[in-house]
Amino acid sequence: MSHQQSDMITWGMMLRKVPTIVRALPRLVRGIRVANITDLNQPCGLGFTFEQATLRNPDGVALLYGDRVLSYTEANQQANRIAHYLLEQGIGKGDVVALFIENRPELLLTVLAVAKVGGICAMLNTAQTHAVLVHSLNLVKPAAIVVGAELVAAYTAVRDQVAIDPARIWFVAEQLQTPAPGGYVDLMAASAGASVGNPASSQQIYFNDPCFYIYTSGTTGLPKAGIFKHGRWMKSSASFGTIALDMGPDDVMYCTLPLYHATGLCVCWGSAIAGASGFAIRRKFSASQFWDDVRKFNATTLGYVGELCRYLIDQPPSAHDRDNRVVKMIGNGLRPGVWAQFKERFGVDHICELYAASDGNIGFTNVLNFDNTIGFSLMHWALVDYAHDTCEPIRGSNGFMREVQKGGQGLLLARIDDKAPFDGYTDPEKNRKVVLSDVFEKGDRYFNTGDLLRSIGFGHAQFVDRLGDTYRWKGENVSTTEVENIFLQHPQIAEAVAYGVEIHNTNGRAGMAAITPSESLAALDMRALLQFAHGQLPSYAVPLFLRIKVKMETTGTFKYQKVRLKEEAFDPAKVGGDPLYAWLPGSDTYVPVTGDMLADIQSGKFRY
Repeated sequence: MSHQQSDMITWGMMLRKVPTIVRALPRLVRGIRVANITDLNQPCGLGFTFEQATLRNPDGVALLYGDRVLSYTEANQQANRIAHYLLEQGIGKGDVVALFIENRPELLLTVLAVAKVGGICAMLNTAQTHAVLVHSLNLVKPAAIVVGAELVAAYTAVRDQVAIDPARIWFVAEQLQTPAPGGYVDLMAASAGASVGNPASSQQIYFNDPCFYIYTSGTTGLPKAGIFKHGRWMKSSASFGTIALDMGPDDVMYCTLPLYHATGLCVCWGSAIAGASGFAIRRKFSASQFWDDVRKFNATTLGYVGELCRYLIDQPPSAHDRDNRVVKMIGNGLRPGVWAQFKERFGVDHICELYAASDGNIGFTNVLNFDNTIGFSLMHWALVDYAHDTCEPIRGSNGFMREVQKGGQGLLLARIDDKAPFDGYTDPEKNRKVVLSDVFEKGDRYFNTGDLLRSIGFGHAQFVDRLGDTYRWKGENVSTTEVENIFLQHPQIAEAVAYGVEIHNTNGRAGMAAITPSESLAALDMRALLQFAHGQLPSYAVPLFLRIKVKMETTGTFKYQKVRLKEEAFDPAKVGGDPLYAWLPGSDTYVPVTGDMLADIQSGKFRY
């Protein structure tokens, strides 16, 4: 398609959206007014916003979970009890409180309480165990930790490797009257008699105060802790909740996404709070029960990732598919092949696809309800040429970078300025790696997202892919270095190279590893290897495919030939005779890949 044809199509889309644009203007103005904080010393943030929502809708539903329903007043009072108790225990502004609880109201009430006292919530990934969990905790040096009953075993296994005062190791039961295990203090019981009034500290939280540490897997192989500030919370909740979704007290957001990620915690919950709306959650996503929950909670809005939508499309059609109140949904990673199908089958009018990174400074939102786009951003951004082998941006002979031609795809850079500050990581060295200077002119600074986007005109863009040594699977970023380091701990593996590969009609990239046995292939027990991987890695990070290599090919600088490995993937016709193995859904071992099995995998016979 020529640029001229593309422009004509985009113009046609814009003309059809004129009524939508006109209707969006009032909420656009409201959202910008809330998000545009000019006085950095005025109270703001999560606790402040929730208290404002409570004033607006005191008897309205705030949290729904199973058969439990909490009004805004009830949720605010419960969070206040915990907040006053935390203050009595010496937890205050700037103290880090690690949270290790699965999706349930107690997690959000504790997050809210910590935010009200000015503490920083370290949102631990609930799939983490062993050395990775220890790393994540020691990275932020928590003053306290709150552990859900469901994760006590995982934390108890590492607690002697983390320096936390035993008096500040709190426990949250799943059932009332369940006693705390030895060495833990029951947080809800201990705080039950505290004041229900808003603590004064919630009015002393300002724009630049940190709110969360949200972990992200990067190219180092171990999680990084990205800083998420209260000012960004205000911008995020107003942008998504007011501008994008126009949330109100009659809305209910249904979210099954993990709340240790920014999409669930900040985008979905933040949107609900911005509208004084209900927020319905579930412990873990269930495709078979999803729409029953939607009807039960009377949800009008969904939080999603692309994989979730594909699972729902794969469910058998039902006469009740359109029996719901859902009119809008917000999330990321929805593939073009599923987009129209999902809207038509389930009767959803507005898919608010977004692009945002918890560790970045830019966000895109599909406010105008175009199809197959992440929308536009109010921040300044650019797409630049990059080197395909190193994934690094290219500088021209004048020392500056080159923007790609209109309609082309390039590496996304986001300008760092007063409107789009970069909060960064806890590790200064990580910050230096992602902040670029003198990009288009002397003195400018840009954040390197590491993501490939395509401009489609009128400020709108499409997400293309992630670059570098990570891949995304099951809604999670997987570090290839982490997978490689775990495999290299296996006594029968001498070398390991991990990468992501495509499976037809799935979202993201599935994990694959090329390995060189230390002895021979015959000595490698595939069932034991899979069990080993499951014992050391989260389930989403366990490679689905293996390639056995006698010797790894490297570049002149001794880097592995990952590009070639990705291209050849798990096709027996392309790998030059290397043995290939696959872990098929429901099985407990890796099995050899044949041409027929490849066809079955790519045709969707196996549901990954």
